[in-house]
Amino acid sequence: MKKVAILQFPGTNCDFDTKYAFEKLGCDTEIVWHKESKIPYKTHLVVIAGGFSYGDYLRSGAIAKFSPIMKSVKDYAESGGLTLGICNGFQILTEARLLPGALKRNENLHFISRFQTVRVEDSDNLFLKRFKKGDILNIPIAHADGNYYIDRNGLDELEKNNQILLRYSNRIGEIENVNGSTSSIAGVCNREKNIFGLMPHPERAVENILGNSSGLDMLKGLIL
Repeated sequence: MKKVAILQFPGTNCDFDTKYAFEKLGCDTEIVWHKESKIPYKTHLVVIAGGFSYGDYLRSGAIAKFSPIMKSVKDYAESGGLTLGICNGFQILTEARLLPGALKRNENLHFISRFQTVRVEDSDNLFLKRFKKGDILNIPIAHADGNYYIDRNGLDELEKNNQILLRYSNRIGEIENVNGSTSSIAGVCNREKNIFGLMPHPERAVENILGNSSGLDMLKGLIL
């Protein structure tokens, strides 16, 4: 049974949704409070769940990166440990410099909450290995600061190293930029492909009764 550690900060609100999703996959899950100093023993995957850590004061994820648990997360991730950041978790990973780029306010300055189609840009990684390049997935988004920014040189590096995971699209796969993100990017990984971040919420797409289970297939790739 794979051990999944799910981080919890003041303001996290997707921790139990994430726990539920991984328990559906047969994982041993543990919620880890941000003031802890170590990741649980034999952790297979660290997940930084979505929400509004520290109320998104200063910048989304900018305060959370200083929490005690983040030193252990950084050591774990930089030594090759599987790490996933969802929405606010993605923001925290960029603020901690574990992923390139930054997340800023949506171009229209509004909070966006809806199902959104995204296109798989690269499936040569654990997170999306159950899909094919070009597959269209319908995954919920819920963010005010989901506008992914990276400069031209950084974008070139992402493209060269196949680090762009997902792009926002319409239902037939045409690029549709919903929040102003550079190159319509919805998710990226690091060069070594063990750290993943995305704005859509796969833990909210794990049962057909709720819309679809595409999110569950994403999460399966990291543990099965």
